[in-house]
Amino acid sequence: MRAASGVWRWRRNPLRRATDLVEAWTALLAALLLVTAAPAVGWFAGSATEDSLRQSARQQRLQRHPVTATVLGPLSPAGAPVYTPDSPAAREKPRLVRARWTAVDGGSRTGSVPTTLRDPRPGDRLTVWTDTRGRTAPLPLEPSAVRVHAVLGGLGAAFVCAGLVEALRRLIVRWLSRRRFARLDRAWAATGPDWGRTGTGG
Repeated sequence: MRAASGVWRWRRNPLRRATDLVEAWTALLAALLLVTAAPAVGWFAGSATEDSLRQSARQQRLQRHPVTATVLGPLSPAGAPVYTPDSPAAREKPRLVRARWTAVDGGSRTGSVPTTLRDPRPGDRLTVWTDTRGRTAPLPLEPSAVRVHAVLGGLGAAFVCAGLVEALRRLIVRWLSRRRFARLDRAWAATGPDWGRTGTGG
């Protein structure tokens, strides 16, 4: 509203300078871009991110398989856990154990796996995710994580677009201000030497 009122205020003002009108139209255009372009960019970016992540999640579910593993014993803290920050296992701070499982190709595998069991003992069973070669793999991307990443990506794109619009507006206003000062300097250089002299000006 302030941008629109600025354009209207300078529309027929006798004191209007060309730079004043340009600045008012720049503010109005920037305001329109902030309420239209920025949300549109955010929506498209979020949709593209969601489509890409959903496709990645589908591929992960095709390439990774849940299998039942048998706990063999505890593992020293030096082992590396296999989980993603978006998985429930990560939120529950899993412990590492040594376990054995049967891969999808029928072969037996042994390795370290995370478990949320409070007191894992040899013989306990748990579910682990493995790839096509039977090696442990992170959980496939969950639908909730896909939505969260898509929303964050869309918001980030919208804010970046809004920031670029505002930065461009400020650059234009700064350029217009420099033009005003340069014109004022030229006018003062032309009239300054005669300022205050008797009989000058008329």
